[in-house]
Amino acid sequence: MNRVRSTIGVAALAVVTLVGASACALDPQADPAGDDLAAVSVSGRLSGESASLGSDQLTGLTSARTTTATLATTRSTVQTTSNKTKAAACPQGEYQKAVETYLAKLGTFGKVIVDGKQSATDCAAIKKFQQRYDIRPVQGRAGPTTHDVSKRLATTNVKSCKTGSGVTFCIDLTRQTTWAMRDGKVVIPPTVTRTGMRGYATPTGTYKINKRNIKEWSDPYEVWLPYWQRFVGGIGYHQTTTYLHDKSIGSHGCINLLPYDAKRFWDWGKIGYRVVVFGKRPGT
Repeated sequence: MNRVRSTIGVAALAVVTLVGASACALDPQADPAGDDLAAVSVSGRLSGESASLGSDQLTGLTSARTTTATLATTRSTVQTTSNKTKAAACPQGEYQKAVETYLAKLGTFGKVIVDGKQSATDCAAIKKFQQRYDIRPVQGRAGPTTHDVSKRLATTNVKSCKTGSGVTFCIDLTRQTTWAMRDGKVVIPPTVTRTGMRGYATPTGTYKINKRNIKEWSDPYEVWLPYWQRFVGGIGYHQTTTYLHDKSIGSHGCINLLPYDAKRFWDWGKIGYRVVVFGKRPGT
C-alpha cells in the first residue's frame, strides 16, 4: 500500500513540474514555437499517465491547465491594453478639432480623425507635423503654435503668387509662408517663414536673386547667415539663427527659414530667379 501511494506521489510531482514549465513557456515574451512544443509535451504526458492517477489528481491537473491558460490570456490582454494606452498618451490641446481639420487638408502627416478628440492616430500625425516644423515641445498637443502654423499652411493659396515661366520664389507676408513654382507648378510646397518685424517690414514687389553665398557674414548684426540668397538691398533668404516661432521678434527684412527649408530653397535657387513678395505681415 505504501508503494502505491509513493508511486502516485512521484507521478503527481512529475506532472506538477511539467505544468510549471508550461507556465514559463507560455510567457508572452517566449518564442511561439517553444509554446507549441511545451503544450504538446504536457498533453502527451497527461494522456499517458491518466490510467495510474485517481479522479482527484486528474481534476487538479485540469484545473492547473485552465489556470495556466487564463494567466497567459490575462498577460496578453494587459500587454495589449498597455500598448494602446501608451500610443494614445498625448495630451489634448485647446485647438484639437481645428488642428485635425488643417492636417486633414494638408494630407501629408498621416491619418487624422476630425472629431475634436485626441486619439493615437491624431497624436502621431500632430507629432510628425511638430517635428517637421520645429514646434517645441514635440508632444502631440494641439496648442496655439501648432494651430497657428497648421492654419497658415493649410490656408495658403499658391495661385495667389503671380508667376511666369521659369522658377519663382513666392512669399506671402500675411500668412508668413513661402514656396517655389516652376512654370506655374509647385516645386517646393508652402512652408513657414518669419519676415521683417515692425520698423523693418519686408518690402513687397517682384525682384530677382542677385547674390548667393552658402554662408554669409552679416556686418551690422555680427551673425552668420547660412544659405544666403539676396534679392533686394540687404534682404534675402537664409536659415534662422533663433526659434522661428517666437513672434515677439522678427527679421530685419529677411526671409527666415528652418534649416531644412533653407537648404531646399538653396538647392533650387540660382542668380536671376524671380522672387515675388506680397501681402502684409500682421503687426507691421
